[in-house]
Amino acid sequence: MVRIDDSLEPSDVAALADAGLTAYHAAAKAARRLGPRDRAVVIGAGGLGHIGIQVLKALTSAELIVVDRNADAVELARTIGADHGVVADGNHVEQVLELTGGHGAEVVVDFVGEGGATAEGVRMLRQAGDYHVVGYGENIDVPTIDIISTEISFVGNLVGSYNDLCDLMVLAARGQVKLHTAKYALDGFQTAIDDLDAGRVRGRAILQP
Repeated sequence: MVRIDDSLEPSDVAALADAGLTAYHAAAKAARRLGPRDRAVVIGAGGLGHIGIQVLKALTSAELIVVDRNADAVELARTIGADHGVVADGNHVEQVLELTGGHGAEVVVDFVGEGGATAEGVRMLRQAGDYHVVGYGENIDVPTIDIISTEISFVGNLVGSYNDLCDLMVLAARGQVKLHTAKYALDGFQTAIDDLDAGRVRGRAILQP
């Protein structure tokens, strides 16, 4: 149990206890590697990713590049802290490499983990970079010689800790992390599911009794 600040409404921060905690844990871990001259790529600006972007913006001064297949999600990413937004349209790896001077990013945080995202994400990583795996659904297929010769690292991320949640709630109270939500009545759960399936929800769907 974590007491929320008086300025926060429970329905506005409900998803911070699960999606937010997972995103914070990964972003905070990645932020420890990043300095002002570094670049971070975030793959996915949906329910998890839009929180992770804000956490990275709050905890690091690194340049943030966000990649998503949905143009609306990319636009949302720009409004919440992304320095660059790239629509995954088939040329996105080349666009990211161009933004990073051909070197790739020091850190890639992958909130998708399926549909080819991991293979593309590894190509966006620079030598000795860190690849943070958050989303899942496919295998990472990288020749061991490539891992050795480029000295890249793969970092797994599960949900966070109690202290992570306390820190996240502080950022929320300060207005540095805001959930983008669509709210539904509890008996309207099917509409929420349909909207999620159709990609009409930016952020998280919240059911209210």
